[in-house]
Amino acid sequence: MADLNNQNKLSNAQISFVLDLYTSGQYQEAINQIKVLNEAYPNVPILFNLVGLCYKALGQFEFSVKMFRTAVDLKPDYAEAHNNLGNVLKDLGQPDKAIKSFDNAIGSNPNFLEAHNNLGVVLNELRYYDDAIRSFHKVISINPSFAEVFNNLGNAQRNLGQTDEAIKSYKKALSINENFFEGYFNLGETHRQNRHLEESIVNLKRAISLNPKFAKGYNSLGLSFAMLGEFNSAIDFLKKAINIDPNYAEGNIEAGINCFFRAIELNPNFAEAYKSLGNSYKKMKQREKSLEFFEKAMNLNPDLDYILGDVLNLKLHLCDWTNINNLINKLNKRIHNNEKVIRPFYLLSLSDDPNLEIKAHKIYSKDKFPKSDLLPQIKHYPKHKKIRIGYFSGDFREHPVSTLTVGLYENHDRDFFEIHAFSYGPDTKDEMNLRIKSGVDHFYDVQKMPHKDLVLFVRSLEIDIAIDLGGFTASAITSIFAMSVAPIQLSYIGFLGTMGANYYDYLVSDLTIIPKESQKHYSEKIIYLPNFQANDSKQSFSVTNFSRKDLGLPKNGFVFSCFNNTYKLTPSAFDSWARILKSVEDSVLLVFASNKSAEMNLTKEITRRGIASERLIFGKRLSRAEYLGRYKVVDLFLDTNPYNAGTTSSDALRMGLPVITYLGQSFPSRMGASILKSINMPELIANSQNEYESLAIELAKNPKKMSELKAKLAKNIKTAPLFNSQLFTKHLESAYSIIYERHHEGLEPDHIYVSNSN
Repeated sequence: MADLNNQNKLSNAQISFVLDLYTSGQYQEAINQIKVLNEAYPNVPILFNLVGLCYKALGQFEFSVKMFRTAVDLKPDYAEAHNNLGNVLKDLGQPDKAIKSFDNAIGSNPNFLEAHNNLGVVLNELRYYDDAIRSFHKVISINPSFAEVFNNLGNAQRNLGQTDEAIKSYKKALSINENFFEGYFNLGETHRQNRHLEESIVNLKRAISLNPKFAKGYNSLGLSFAMLGEFNSAIDFLKKAINIDPNYAEGNIEAGINCFFRAIELNPNFAEAYKSLGNSYKKMKQREKSLEFFEKAMNLNPDLDYILGDVLNLKLHLCDWTNINNLINKLNKRIHNNEKVIRPFYLLSLSDDPNLEIKAHKIYSKDKFPKSDLLPQIKHYPKHKKIRIGYFSGDFREHPVSTLTVGLYENHDRDFFEIHAFSYGPDTKDEMNLRIKSGVDHFYDVQKMPHKDLVLFVRSLEIDIAIDLGGFTASAITSIFAMSVAPIQLSYIGFLGTMGANYYDYLVSDLTIIPKESQKHYSEKIIYLPNFQANDSKQSFSVTNFSRKDLGLPKNGFVFSCFNNTYKLTPSAFDSWARILKSVEDSVLLVFASNKSAEMNLTKEITRRGIASERLIFGKRLSRAEYLGRYKVVDLFLDTNPYNAGTTSSDALRMGLPVITYLGQSFPSRMGASILKSINMPELIANSQNEYESLAIELAKNPKKMSELKAKLAKNIKTAPLFNSQLFTKHLESAYSIIYERHHEGLEPDHIYVSNSN
């Protein structure tokens, strides 16, 4: 119990003297003075409360807790001491005990603003957002001029996804205290996360002007400039963050591997730093290390945005299929729960469910690339003499997308179309890059242009139809389409699926890939061409001639092959291939693996399936002439599912190698069938995995049938639509003309059907 006599004897002057020492930062002197007073006036609660504050300021939390507990033991209704105890317990990572202390403070003083506010902060950190908001509203009802509580209210509202309400709360905090730098920071962060980047920058600059040593503010400014594409400014601000505070972990995320390790030293549970390490090593092609750090990040924080997808993608690249089915099941459940768990491109190799895909793609586009209102709506352009077509890509170079589309640019009818290419990738000046530059009317190197400036530039050219050739791939800049670069926006060929965004009007496909009954799984209207895949009629060939011995193949026996990217290989595909090899005596399988770990893992996997490891042969990465020549040596190409071969399939067929595939449900799992129909070889399309295996076995055991197929393929190469660039271009131009006229008639986008007669 408190000694009331001693408390009454303690003068206000003595207490004020100790408080002055504390507020001036002379914590140890204050502690020494309190010890003297405690000897003269034992069991006075205010002294224990004051010494607790001093120990907390010195980082001696255990002593601090002991002192506050003594204060409340002496005076159970001591609201300030309960509140202070709650604060230190919160700092010690004991939120449940902290909540109890704040409740005790409020029980002792129901109008104790700080306790209500602190309680709300802890509830917010524990994700009890509604309860936190109630605590903050209680503070506001007592004192509507408390700037900090409006700031905290905004934080809780932002966590609930109530962006507009959060912005209002931050602005209210700033109307009360115009020098409240945390309010400007949070307002700027909210705008950044919602891609209101100009507003973000204005508020973040205000925050650092009020607090020039605010490392977190410089870091966020750097991220905002990076999102705008203004990378030099971004780097400058990120460096300032680190220069101000070398121990600032979040700033170090952007600074490189050494800084990430330093961040982890400072905070071993910093999941984001482990994730950044994973990304860094992934860029360096050190995938084993990348997976190691991604998995550490996921173990520390399973809810970290997109980390589960990052882990799964790395496991596919490495062909490390341990626990993969369990992880995929978690992935599916979390997508259905509307969680941010995977990037759309990564999902294409993992799912054959178009309903799951549109859910995941909508989550991602809403999170990363929501429709932007940074710029005003595009004014209605007058009808141009020629329809102005803009192709946008980061891959106008030696790349599969350009290999397929280069003939398209060259074959456009210049009487009716004006062709613009906007390149935001490297200016490689390789053969393909130079051919594309000469094959369009206007080629713009815009890789260094800030995104807003790029959109304004494109609008100044009055581009009528913008075609995104990147989608959600690594080189894409989806943000410019979110700002609207043109009145009509399309997605085509670079990304095989729906963008899940409301600013893409159309997706180019065909009826094989997207049957009418599947339209509900796409946010865009579908442009149905007779065949989906563009190709290059004029592709010149310099093909290397190989022998079986050159490729490490046995002298005799049937050679199955698959040269798809390693991440397209799945346990299910390997199950099929093992059954095929078991059924075809002396056959081998030649595959491409992008890394040594994948080779080792695939060797183990084929052995587990009862196949001798020497029957699995790995092909190397080759020059294009050698890569094409390899197709002439093998006997049959086995497609993967759910992510089929695209350019690889066309290359194989062009070289006279039959490809077998089977129909799935998703866009990429039906692409192989589309390609085979385009070359009039539907007999190579299976309708199930079992049928696919049976077809492969039958062809391998029936040389006559294989010979007939190859003869038919050789004939079809010259006559079928697949390699007819002029015909494809004519069909696509018909679609462009239709959607252009619809737009000028004021009609909403709708499904477009182009027939061979168009």
